[in-house]
Amino acid sequence: MKKKKLVSLLTVCAMTASLLAGCGNGANNSGSGDSGKSGSSTAKSDKVELELFSTKTENMQTLQTLVDEFTSQHDNISIEITAPADAGTVLKTRLTKNDLPDIIACGGDATYTELQSAGMLMDMSDEVGNIQEAYMQMLYDVNKDGESVAYGVPYATNASGILYNKDMFEELGISIPQTWDELMTACETIKAAGKTPFELTFADNWTCLPPWNSMAPVIPDASFTADRKENKTTFEETHQEVLEKYAKILEYAQNDYMGTTYADGNKLFAEGQAAMMINGNWAISEFKNTNADFNVDMFAFPSVNDAERNTVTSGIDVLFAVSSESDSAQQEAAKEFIRFMTETDHAQQYITEQFAFSAVEGVAQEDPTVASVKQDIADGRVSNFPDHYYPSGFDLASILSQFALNVTNGMDLQENITQTLQTCDEQYDATNVD
Repeated sequence: MKKKKLVSLLTVCAMTASLLAGCGNGANNSGSGDSGKSGSSTAKSDKVELELFSTKTENMQTLQTLVDEFTSQHDNISIEITAPADAGTVLKTRLTKNDLPDIIACGGDATYTELQSAGMLMDMSDEVGNIQEAYMQMLYDVNKDGESVAYGVPYATNASGILYNKDMFEELGISIPQTWDELMTACETIKAAGKTPFELTFADNWTCLPPWNSMAPVIPDASFTADRKENKTTFEETHQEVLEKYAKILEYAQNDYMGTTYADGNKLFAEGQAAMMINGNWAISEFKNTNADFNVDMFAFPSVNDAERNTVTSGIDVLFAVSSESDSAQQEAAKEFIRFMTETDHAQQYITEQFAFSAVEGVAQEDPTVASVKQDIADGRVSNFPDHYYPSGFDLASILSQFALNVTNGMDLQENITQTLQTCDEQYDATNVD
């Protein structure tokens, strides 16, 4: 996401075309986003026109409602929201045309890091006084070189783990698993009852990421991310257990998990076709669209048998950044909008409608659908999404999709694991460049 003055076109062209989350993809709700900025203030009008570019489609309705309220209070500002389906590709194209949107709402991930390191984003350090320190640190961690400067304002945070059908768990007498062995026992109980333990949606390959993003921060040493960046270790040396357990999860999924889309899987899960789904809070609104009475909650993925080590995967789902290339009037208007969004009542509205958590101090998520992970987050038992630290262009989703396909095709497991981790290392090395 951010940094200082404009760097070479070559750096911009190196941006990845894909987004990872640990949120989901969806249909284009607001055009292609490739037709230029929504406008700027001119001598003919005092109105400042802004474009808000969002990398999420699930939050479009909430954003539009809040934008409408803001513009009703600011007659001199208009805001057009752009939310293309393939936001990474669109944003990269916009950058090559020197056509950066005025406000960018994206995750604290490789897209942010690319923009920040290319000098495309304003320093917003004066606007983060009411943002929780834990999420500020997550932002600093994904700045190039770990610079403690806020080139964006963390806003909404997320949680990824295991979503579960509370009614089915109660019916089968299953308690929330706290360890890996307890999770496997629960899967056997569910299977013995003639039900499907996991609904997976790997036709959309980004959904291959949540199991990895839950296990990878816990099983390897905590120093892995830094050590791998400095070529002191490899995926092949450290992530064998992650993929062994990943393959075990696949044994308990529905037969056609490689052909099930995110939309279809969400619907089937909400209809009671499986006991669990490995994904994040962003999927809950999709469940509720299918079944408003669906009794769902989430628990931390129990990656290991030491329950104290298991964490909720939580990171910055949405932050607001401002283009350093917009004119001064647009920049001031953009900052005014961000101040509006971080006011307590507006931040509360956003997380309530999106079943999310807030980076804004004093804003709490009270919905029972995420009650089980709320305390883990409050206690700091969280890990950031590991793929937020991987270099842009490292297409882990596709690598994991191939791993899962190899499992369904009956490939020898050890051969599959070795091949997959070697591919991870090869692709990481190819993209780990300044």
